[in-house]
Amino acid sequence: MATPVMDKAEQISAAFPYITVTFRIRRFNPEVSAEATWQDFLVEIDPKERVLDGLHKIKWEQDGSLTFRRSCAHGICGSDAMRINGRNRLACKTLIKDINPGKPITVEPIKGLTVLKDLIVDMEPFFQGYRDVMPFLITTGNEPTRERIQSAKDRERFDDTTKCILCAACTSSCPIFWTDGQYLGPAAIVNAHRFIFDSRDDGGEQRLEILNGNDGVWRCRTIFNCTDVCPRGIAVTKAIQEVKRALITRRI
Repeated sequence: MATPVMDKAEQISAAFPYITVTFRIRRFNPEVSAEATWQDFLVEIDPKERVLDGLHKIKWEQDGSLTFRRSCAHGICGSDAMRINGRNRLACKTLIKDINPGKPITVEPIKGLTVLKDLIVDMEPFFQGYRDVMPFLITTGNEPTRERIQSAKDRERFDDTTKCILCAACTSSCPIFWTDGQYLGPAAIVNAHRFIFDSRDDGGEQRLEILNGNDGVWRCRTIFNCTDVCPRGIAVTKAIQEVKRALITRRI
């Protein structure tokens, strides 16, 4: 059987698999206007590239004033969380081809936090909630002379919640957080869970008391938004329920 030969148009298409995509970005600059506006950009891009690549092309080639956060670009730092087509995602993990590039791709800042400029929000309230749950190992007694030993089974108990990268995708997808800025939020509870159930830690009761307050776990309405959007696949709602159960039974 003869090997099929591509014509010139097919060869060009294979060599340059670019498509034109419309990025519809929510812009806000407090030095210019108190109101946010939407701005469209046409971008020539390979559909196998990421939304972050498209934002880079816009900033570097069309409008250098476009402002957003990013760092590692590999889904580890969590700094480029934003709402893409109405859903919280990491721009560096979202492929163009997976979000219907035939229609405008909407990009806007995550909700529930004050927008500073374009896609950048004030993360301080989010990190304050994280700090409030004491996300560090608390121990009593004398310092050990060697590392603190932990069995694989004990480690497995909180393995899921060690994956959090503090991107705020879960917290900023929570309607309770949108309407009540005092709520600690899913990410803070996840990071409390990571230490509450750590067999080496002695601060579980202190954290449970913090989470038992008006702004703690009882504000959760089990909507599952947080679990659905977590880029690390953490069962966030399950972790919150486990903390609630620990509060009721006082068994860690």
